[in-house]
Amino acid sequence: MSFYTRILAAIVSVCALAALQLGPAAANERYGTQKVVYHINYNGGEDDKAYRGALRNIQNHINAVGAENIEIKVVMHGNGLGLLSHAKTNELLQGQVLELKGQNVEMQVCNNTLKGRKISYEDDLFDVFKEDIVPSGVAELSRLQQMGYTYIKP
Repeated sequence: MSFYTRILAAIVSVCALAALQLGPAAANERYGTQKVVYHINYNGGEDDKAYRGALRNIQNHINAVGAENIEIKVVMHGNGLGLLSHAKTNELLQGQVLELKGQNVEMQVCNNTLKGRKISYEDDLFDVFKEDIVPSGVAELSRLQQMGYTYIKP
């Protein structure tokens, strides 16, 4: 290998290493930091396909932006509470919910729906605690948008 070939190989190696280091930085440069609210108020359908798809979209969003660059809240009301109701017995949903919560995704549940449908968050929903309850799902969506959260309905 000639002297110039070795120099060129060294330069290419350094450039390749620099490109690998810039990968996450480039994504953050593209997307910046984000605050997002996902809205779920629909049925999950056969095999909870719509719920699983929504949770997969949230994970894809985190993967693209980076967990350290995003704040996500999921507001559920009406039929959307079926996601956490079905998660009581659906291990796939349980895994997705826990994985997202482990990345600081907040799952928020509408108190109006709980009262109106006589749902016990402690007995009927998966992994829901008192601090996860918001007075009104739709009012919470509006409040979060006023606070600068981007609205997404998967």
